[in-house]
Amino acid sequence: MSIDKIEKGDPASQSQDIVADNISKLKELFPEIVTEGKIDFTALQEILGEEVESGEEYYRFTWAGKAQARREAHKPSTGTLRPCKEESVDWDSTQNLYIEGDNLEVLKLLQKSYAGKIKMIYIDPPYNTGKDFVYKDNYKDNLKNYQEITGQVDNDGIMVSTNTDSDGRYHSNWLNMMYPRLRLARNLLKDDGIIFISIDDNELNNLQKCCNDIFGQSNFVLNIIWKKRNTPPNDQIIGTQHDYIVLFSKNNNSKVLYSKPRTEKQLSTFKNPDNHPKGRWTTGDLSANVKGGRYSQALDYEIVNPNTGQAFKSATGNWRFNQQKIELLISNNELYFGKDGKGSPKLKRFLCDVKDGVTWSSLWDFVPFNTSGSNEMKEIFGVSNIFENPKPSGVIKELLRCGS
Repeated sequence: MSIDKIEKGDPASQSQDIVADNISKLKELFPEIVTEGKIDFTALQEILGEEVESGEEYYRFTWAGKAQARREAHKPSTGTLRPCKEESVDWDSTQNLYIEGDNLEVLKLLQKSYAGKIKMIYIDPPYNTGKDFVYKDNYKDNLKNYQEITGQVDNDGIMVSTNTDSDGRYHSNWLNMMYPRLRLARNLLKDDGIIFISIDDNELNNLQKCCNDIFGQSNFVLNIIWKKRNTPPNDQIIGTQHDYIVLFSKNNNSKVLYSKPRTEKQLSTFKNPDNHPKGRWTTGDLSANVKGGRYSQALDYEIVNPNTGQAFKSATGNWRFNQQKIELLISNNELYFGKDGKGSPKLKRFLCDVKDGVTWSSLWDFVPFNTSGSNEMKEIFGVSNIFENPKPSGVIKELLRCGS
């Protein structure tokens, strides 16, 4: 569905009815729970048996307004997406789409065309510092959201205010804002899709628990620690130099991430001094890690240097491979005995055999600092503070390499 075909009043402009879709899926899975077109939850509980939590006390994460926030995610939108060709660049040929509007409304409107199709999402939500987002004091028709968040008073005269830490529901207000958006974002992800979320210590725990609720705890990957400052701020007792980037997958899948590309320096360690037919290689350790009771007597033997006849024992107690494998490696010239051929054995690790790239670190101190984001804003807009804490494009590029 191309955006330039969506016009006001077009039935296609109404967002997907998620509740109806969920009910349809239930009916397809368990046709016996349908009674006169309605869901018989008693029958559904009987089918699920012991998997249904029935006790009064059990582990859960909840807050004031959670039920309404869940309903908000399922409520269809009647908003309309309209193309702004006069404000666009290369409208007829671009493959990029920039949508301006309330993100909850937009997420709902994207459900029809993009549900289950997005590989990676990155969001930079308000950190809830007490002044960085405006919330509604109660839930009303979402089409009025624009007027509310821009400081206008709705028809009911409900006051719109900044979420300050003096509010008794300071964290609840933030979670009520986040929950429906994260729920809808999950719907957009492919089965191997992932989401990155920037946050700081203020709401890290609540965000992770909220994501556990939506994505499932087993789909938590890790928290990336982004070193955003070179030196700590001097207005704190312990100066914060980092933010977090929380990473969840839609399904617990080891293939959701991509290895970090090797640098030219890392690639330079692979050479081919003996013109081996498999190509460039570097040396690797043949000894096994025997800590924690992993010693194996079958792997404790001598490797004989074929050039000198000298026998070598493993420095750790046993080798990584059995004798048959070692003999095969020697016959294929895949062991290295030093420049002069008289040394102890090492494994030749061929570039063609190792995985494509290297493992990412949880500590991201190799990407630009937050000052780089401000400098980029100044280059584009002429001022550096048009947005609070803009993320450097260098950080986003690394996330793209990791996730898509």
